[in-house]
Amino acid sequence: MNTRFLETLLSLARSGSIRATARELHATPAAISSRIKALEAELGVSLVDRGSSQFRLSDDGERLLNHAREVVHAARTLQLAAQRGQQISGRLRLGVVETVVHSWLPNFVRALETDYPELVVDLTVDATAVLGPRLLAGELDLVAQVESAIDPSIVAQPLARYPVRWIARRDMLAEADGTDQMDDRVRAMLRHPVLTFGRGTLPQLAVDAMVSGLASEHGVPLSQTRVTCMPSVAAMIHLLRDGYGVAAVPSLLVAEYLDTGELVELPMLPSPPPIVIALYRRDDARVAVHAAAAVAREVCSQYCDALPAALIEAS
Repeated sequence: MNTRFLETLLSLARSGSIRATARELHATPAAISSRIKALEAELGVSLVDRGSSQFRLSDDGERLLNHAREVVHAARTLQLAAQRGQQISGRLRLGVVETVVHSWLPNFVRALETDYPELVVDLTVDATAVLGPRLLAGELDLVAQVESAIDPSIVAQPLARYPVRWIARRDMLAEADGTDQMDDRVRAMLRHPVLTFGRGTLPQLAVDAMVSGLASEHGVPLSQTRVTCMPSVAAMIHLLRDGYGVAAVPSLLVAEYLDTGELVELPMLPSPPPIVIALYRRDDARVAVHAAAAVAREVCSQYCDALPAALIEAS
């Protein structure tokens, strides 16, 4: 069986258009139609519902789609195994969120340079809400982002969990010092802006809900609370160190300031949920993408193993 025909089926299912598939695969619409017909003849079923006014896979096409993904993945794995010791080359369009930049990305880039020196990396750093659609559109090859649902045609693998804590500058909540009353501590916290990640992200939505719950529980009018979204981890840390607000942020990202005592973890409950970073690629990804993904998983696992679980855990 020609795996190129299966790759064509996967692309067609994703784009929903023969013309769009032809543009993506640098072929003519006639060639795409010919590949699908050849695959149908080999399998003995109709993969496309040709009686519909709009493009849709047939019931058999939908049923066989996951099997096609498995065969393409197995073929890529076989190709990668066969090319061990040979040069993996080309261009890797890599997308990551800033949390990855501030943790294991440098190790990953160095490992890629060592293992695959002929592989050229084009790096994009952006929010999950941007990276996922760009991967689906074929503008990126491999993405490490906050775990989220993208599309059935995108293969996901969890990499690491980053425990999140309430963090502030040591002297910022001095008004609550000398009291053991949690009400006083929470009210002191909520008088300041609460910093979190970009609006619409899972961490931001969780923090927004938690601030509302804390305000209600401890008698603080919700109108007096401020959840401030930060698109940049570096900006959030800078504002934290300036005493601007309290942040729900992974301890790992501020570990050096926690060690010096400049920043502290606040004993507020509940703790924000951890941030889960996962690796994403398309189901028809090239061998080079599979090779880079394998390196990413290994590097991230080694990074996690070298640090306390309170800072980061391998998924």
